[in-house]
Amino acid sequence: MGRIFEVRKSAMFARWDKMAKNFTRIGKEIAIAVKAAGPDPDNNPALRRCYLNAKACNMPKDRVEAAIKRAMGKDTSSYEEIMYEGYAPFGVAVLVETATDNPTRTVANVRMHFTKAQGSLGTSGSVAFGFTHMAEFKIKNEGVDVDELELELIDFGLEEIGEDEEGNVIVRTPFNEYGNMSKGLEDKKIEVVSAELTWVPGNMMELDEEQSNEVLKLVDNLEQDDDVQKVYHNLK
Repeated sequence: MGRIFEVRKSAMFARWDKMAKNFTRIGKEIAIAVKAAGPDPDNNPALRRCYLNAKACNMPKDRVEAAIKRAMGKDTSSYEEIMYEGYAPFGVAVLVETATDNPTRTVANVRMHFTKAQGSLGTSGSVAFGFTHMAEFKIKNEGVDVDELELELIDFGLEEIGEDEEGNVIVRTPFNEYGNMSKGLEDKKIEVVSAELTWVPGNMMELDEEQSNEVLKLVDNLEQDDDVQKVYHNLK
């Protein structure tokens, strides 16, 4: 029983850590959105996206509202969004999205993670060319006819449609079509679970289990960094 309890406790702490990281990430996204276009979600598409994603990860409404109030304050931190590019072991391409109030600290930490993993931090443009910047919408698959939905959404910028491992419908458009697709889904009364701007790799790399674990360890270490928002890679 003791061993089972320890395993369950470890899993519980892992869930808490993931939730805390998600809350911190969305809090920074809220701060950036409010600083850029104000606190009214009706006039701020980026803030509307934050509301949606906060709901998707069960972030309490009072924490969302508190983040908005902090962002409106004069003394709040101003975050700079910076993308870092590099290679993990075995040549796997990695993009690292950060939101930081101290770029000097952030680049030093990101470089340290790559170096420890026997990877390398590259220059701007050295990796991003292998990815496509897209908007991604997740829709609950509750009786959705994917083929029919594909036809309905073509006029709103649809580029890719499919299903994820959990059975949700995933809709992707070029990132500059985010507003069109968001409005199209809203007009058609299609409930969106989450909406993200993402980087989709063009070519995937396949490694053996041991090599993959080395790459995923780097990805995990990067994701645990306080300044890192998201990490993308082309490991299959």
